[in-house]
Amino acid sequence: MAGITLRSTAFGDHAVIPRGYSHDAGDVSPPLQWSGVPPETAELALVCEDPDAPGGTFTHWLVAGIPPESDHLDAGAKLGEHLVGRNDFGRQGFGGPHPPVGDAPHRYFFRLYALSAPPGLSDGFSARDLRRAVEGRVLASGTLVGTYAR
Repeated sequence: MAGITLRSTAFGDHAVIPRGYSHDAGDVSPPLQWSGVPPETAELALVCEDPDAPGGTFTHWLVAGIPPESDHLDAGAKLGEHLVGRNDFGRQGFGGPHPPVGDAPHRYFFRLYALSAPPGLSDGFSARDLRRAVEGRVLASGTLVGTYAR
């Protein structure tokens, strides 16, 4: 499978996510940029998850319906033109890093998927819905990992 390069001007791969993008600071999504999307891509989808959460993987952000010709999401992205899933805080949109105080730094995996066909999701979809919908449709993907501790 081909690879998408996913990066942020706010933090490097496996580097600390600045506090301004945390849950405590108001849930402002970080800026993301990407390249290497295959030309046959029908749609892009994004997920951000913390696999180090005490109760198991915690979903922080779900976005689908991103046009294949786009190459970025701005900080604090207003996603009205995209489909936005429900994070594990129980809200639609970005829920910033919020590990328990005193935990070792948690890892936050931002994954962008190039899909061969639209996944057919509706606003408010879950991470489970997204995983099922993209199965067999992923042409390429890219991952950016940030860390955060409180």
